[in-house]
Amino acid sequence: MEEKQKNKDKNKQKQYIILAVLLILLIVIGGIIYFTNNNNSDDDELDENEMAYTELITQINNGNVERIEMTVGSTTVSIKLKDQEEEKNVIIPSTQAFVEMIQQKYEDGQEFELVQKPTNLFVSISNTIFSLLPTILLVILIIMFFKMQGLGDKGKVYDSETTKSKMTFDDVAGLDEEKHEMIEIVDFLKNPERFNKMGAKIPRGVLLCGQPGTGKTLIAKAIAGEANVPFISMSGSEFIEMFAGLGASRVRKLFEKAKKISPCIIFIDEIDAIGSRRNSSGGAESENNQTLNQLLVEMDGFDTDETIIVLAATNRPEMLDKALLRPGRFDRRITIGLPDLRGREAILKIHAKEKKFAEDVNLKSIAEDTAGFTGADLANILNEAAIIATINGHLAITNKDIEDAVKKVTVGLEKQSRVISEKDKKLTAYHEAGHAIVSSTLETQKGVKEVSIIPRGVAGGYTMYKSDEDKCYISKTEMEEKLVALMGGRAAEKVVLNDISTGASNDIEVATSIAKDMITKYGMSETLGPISINTEQDPYELQLLGEKFGDAIGAEVKILLDNAYNTAQKLVRENREKLDRVANALLEKEVISADEFQELIK
Repeated sequence: MEEKQKNKDKNKQKQYIILAVLLILLIVIGGIIYFTNNNNSDDDELDENEMAYTELITQINNGNVERIEMTVGSTTVSIKLKDQEEEKNVIIPSTQAFVEMIQQKYEDGQEFELVQKPTNLFVSISNTIFSLLPTILLVILIIMFFKMQGLGDKGKVYDSETTKSKMTFDDVAGLDEEKHEMIEIVDFLKNPERFNKMGAKIPRGVLLCGQPGTGKTLIAKAIAGEANVPFISMSGSEFIEMFAGLGASRVRKLFEKAKKISPCIIFIDEIDAIGSRRNSSGGAESENNQTLNQLLVEMDGFDTDETIIVLAATNRPEMLDKALLRPGRFDRRITIGLPDLRGREAILKIHAKEKKFAEDVNLKSIAEDTAGFTGADLANILNEAAIIATINGHLAITNKDIEDAVKKVTVGLEKQSRVISEKDKKLTAYHEAGHAIVSSTLETQKGVKEVSIIPRGVAGGYTMYKSDEDKCYISKTEMEEKLVALMGGRAAEKVVLNDISTGASNDIEVATSIAKDMITKYGMSETLGPISINTEQDPYELQLLGEKFGDAIGAEVKILLDNAYNTAQKLVRENREKLDRVANALLEKEVISADEFQELIK
């Protein structure tokens, strides 16, 4: 079915190309005929002789014209004067007016030879085409524009006949609980009669929520593969059109297609593009409202004998309209979180099937070092490791290739060729040493894995931490100490060099974001108490609480950041000897491993 659709699209493209070529040829041929018939006379040499229109009228009135030759429908006239042997060409502004004037003078007895050639059919056609050309081009432009807007639906249909590699739950790892709940959906699709006999209604919709890369689209395809039913995939942005009503029309056609191939699954990726809250605005917002209203109507309008399930994915569920989330539309909401240690190891095994690894490579060790990574991140790391191994000429992917891939993905591309001054190199060494030393003195912070002053991405250096623990919650103490660790680099610059630089800009940005979340999101302020303020959902929420409340939030955030900076400076001064040892080692080696760092701070 997918192949037929592709062939159909290709045929349409060929038709458009042929139509465009024919139109261009028609215009070119018409132009050639038009200009040939109007610029050429019987003798090619006569083109060099021209006369102004006003001079022609003067010569006719004075009786100096011996012969006038013209073609009806043309804008060029050949004339011969009585005292000259050669004829001259005259381009006149109005053929019809000129013809009537000449005929009137001829009938009044003016002495000259009048030769009128019949209208040339090709010239007449080309003139007509050129006169209608703006209208023709406008109509073609409008038709092509509507075609580009896509009056037809673009939903891609995948089924067992057209999909070469059918995806199943075996291809999805790290989502055991989610898969278990999805098995019920598969049973609904395979045996709807079994549930109907019990009086159970099939779920109309299932909303998959989670961060980008967690596997929402993957698990949707696996459901279709397990149930062995057609899978219609469409992105939320494909419903958005410039012209009013086209988005709603596309929704109708999508569900009409689904009804014809029922039982099936409709998958709408990034549904927040059309499912966001409705408002009373005009223009594009009004069009989005119409599209959403049509989607609500279609999800309510399923017949009881139609086995159609709508799967939708979004990473912004808070933006969706409440009418879309009520029972009867999206009956189930499944949150797909980040994989844990076992999940990451299982994901790595799936993506490692077609890759060659050295014998000492341990996927479990990689999983331990990648806490907080999504499935897409893990797949990307193994792919980058394979690329690095190929470039380095390795026969298999080594642990060093994987470590370089992790750094490339998380920090950026290494820039060994960048020339750095000794002053900047010293500043970077103390900055990164400050992060490492301060974090090593804090109980809740992760251990240092590697410190480097080699530039990567936009960073002049980096301090990597071990990420071998999966956490569901973060305490206030841990967040406060995280602020201290982030301020460690700036504190080292201030204490050692008695100056500060722009190198801490990203640290300060992250620290400010954490501090704001502590006050406005997690209610960790002793003064303001447990209160949550989300200006992204409601920009006017802070205004409703009053200006004083906003000032109080700013003051609390500043207190957190100031305390963190002061604490970091204190720790740097207390551990100055260790700081100097680490910084000097960085200036000498450029990169320090975890073992080397521990040896330096003993």
